[in-house]
Amino acid sequence: MTSFVSLTTQTDQTLSSAVAWRSAAQYAAALLHRGGIIALPTDTVYGLACLAQNKQALKKLFYIKERTKDKPIALCVGAVQEITKYGKVDLKIIPLLNSLLPGPVTLLFEAGACINQNGIANSHLVGIRMPDHPFIMQVAQLCNGAIALTIANKSRAPSCLNVQEFKSLWCDLDAVFDGGRLGTIDPMRLGSTIVDLSIEASLKIIRNGCAWNEVKKILSIL
Repeated sequence: MTSFVSLTTQTDQTLSSAVAWRSAAQYAAALLHRGGIIALPTDTVYGLACLAQNKQALKKLFYIKERTKDKPIALCVGAVQEITKYGKVDLKIIPLLNSLLPGPVTLLFEAGACINQNGIANSHLVGIRMPDHPFIMQVAQLCNGAIALTIANKSRAPSCLNVQEFKSLWCDLDAVFDGGRLGTIDPMRLGSTIVDLSIEASLKIIRNGCAWNEVKKILSIL
């Protein structure tokens, strides 16, 4: 049975709210460690998540989304230093990563040797995210490993800014963490801006996404 957890009553700064928020994040991390699939808010749209190293959970995630295996799923990590575990990162661009992250961007790197090629990086590249949303960041940090993260929808369907928009998926999920409506404008549905950092000394935006203007400014001063 799907669990529903409201995060919208846990957004003030009181100690009790902070404890409740962390409790929800701990519950989410525990579900992921048990091979669960959860829905949760990000800094762009609602996402579906499972542990990246769990092959059965990944298989189920593809099934839920009706996603073909030729469309790899991005990773979500809880800290910039975690990126080097999964992608081949030129250490000279660490300051750039600190400027872009956390934020509504997906960064492409050459996939590291540890990456599961079945779903995460079935090409030579891996996409890595650090969403600027405190809940998913807490969950990623508690998992102490990469989360496979994709949009909460069926493939080719519109992305979702509130949990009601993907109600048809609820029955296939272990939990839905409701953070209310995300963003105030529909351009959030564009999802993250994708930047290819896989080639040394080459920075290329390959999907504009919702942070195109901000990312372009950061890249222009390098």
